[in-house]
Amino acid sequence: FVSNGTFAVDTGIFTGRSPKDKWVVRNPGTDSEKLVDWNNINQEASPEVWNDLYANSISHMNKAERLYVFDGYVGANPATQKKVRFITELAWQHHFVRNMFIRPTTEEELVGFEPDFTIINSCQTSNPKWKEHGLNSEVYACFNLEEKVAVIGGTYYGGEMKKGIFALMNYWLPLEGIMSMHCSANKGPAGDTALFFGLSGTGKTTLSADSSRYLLGDDEHGWDNDGIFNFEGGCYAKTIDLKEENEPEIFRAIRPDALLENNTIDPETNWPDFADTTKTQNGRVSYPLYHIPNYEPSGMAGHPDNCIFLTCDAFGVLPPVARLDSNQAVYHFLSGYTAKVAGTERGITEPEATFSAGFGAAFLTLHPTVYADLLKEKLDQHGTKAWLVNTGWSGGAYGVGKRMAIKTTRACVKGILDGSINNAEFVKDELFNFKVPQSLPGVPEGVLIPREGWADKAAYDATAEKLAGMFQQGMFQKNFANKFVVPGRTDYTSYGPKQSAKAQFL
Repeated sequence: FVSNGTFAVDTGIFTGRSPKDKWVVRNPGTDSEKLVDWNNINQEASPEVWNDLYANSISHMNKAERLYVFDGYVGANPATQKKVRFITELAWQHHFVRNMFIRPTTEEELVGFEPDFTIINSCQTSNPKWKEHGLNSEVYACFNLEEKVAVIGGTYYGGEMKKGIFALMNYWLPLEGIMSMHCSANKGPAGDTALFFGLSGTGKTTLSADSSRYLLGDDEHGWDNDGIFNFEGGCYAKTIDLKEENEPEIFRAIRPDALLENNTIDPETNWPDFADTTKTQNGRVSYPLYHIPNYEPSGMAGHPDNCIFLTCDAFGVLPPVARLDSNQAVYHFLSGYTAKVAGTERGITEPEATFSAGFGAAFLTLHPTVYADLLKEKLDQHGTKAWLVNTGWSGGAYGVGKRMAIKTTRACVKGILDGSINNAEFVKDELFNFKVPQSLPGVPEGVLIPREGWADKAAYDATAEKLAGMFQQGMFQKNFANKFVVPGRTDYTSYGPKQSAKAQFL
């Protein structure tokens, strides 16, 4: 326990998910075999391997003196929510899922509770036969969609359970015509709703935790015929460099019932040193939504007025905000661009572009085009405006320019949410093929048009062309062109950076 009574845990050598050890059982002749997008994310395991992994986990759990069971829900809309059961051997893992998922409110709900899916977390065992099974290590997180059970072994990291259920919702809901999304969401006092898509570290949690608006959730949502609903009952925020003055809602959520993960604790103050990344840059805190004063208790809201795609552009060439039409929105959704910088992963010394479909390819169980079609349909049906917001670098690339001030980003988001950005004059960026406001309250001059902020204009031009080419290459590497360029389908690849960039860099 740290000084204010919050519990802190260390998850051992695994301080993040182990994506190379996630497997989906390929059951021949079943619906799931036909529907799953089999690839290096949804890696296939045979029923025989599943039988061994399941037996290994059950044998281990049967020897435990005590097990912890949590029965709850994923999905705040009662009409479409799923019942989930977690069986864990560690008390803190039970507390983690109790924080992260939706708790039953009455004892009656637990009588005869029949889960739609069960996760058995046998984290203190591993797979001694992994080489024989053709797996990547002794660690495993294996999901059987037909038997509605998953087993985890060899890793203590709580996020394996959270993201495992997210991948399942990404399988179930689109088959019911419901859009599942890796995004945060909030709503204003008048009921206007906003979505914030983005990969880890782009600002989903920070920007949606706004004291003037009601928080639905910080990471996973669905969009059905009634509107938006949160999947979860809690938040899972990164704590690196956390300061109360920058992120007051998150900082103040760290109190009893929250759970700190992999943070360095100062022995003198018995309080986390959030600037110390000796253990990991992926320090986290999970806390129930009610730790945020202005959370939305129902977890639900109407159809979104605004859809914001967050990117951390370390090349420093994207504007802090750009307006997208619905076709451009689908392009950027499929691209899922952000950039890694030195220090985030071993071996990275300069900005590295990352393209992750849906801003969460690691969790998409079906082909990305399934989600893209649903997004396009819903944006058009409900008149939702789409925007690209860059929380990355300005005035130069990483190492030369500066990180976009959070005040600047908040000013852009404020302009979107209060509608004032719609009064701005927009100019088209001919290379990136979107429109950029020329002025916006709270945004310094020379920032909205990135080229103006670069001292070396030739360097900007070269870097912008380079990134535009990366966008085109990223799209074609995923084979999206072949999926879309068929009769009756929109070729979304034409709604990104101009084609000359593709020809030059492919």
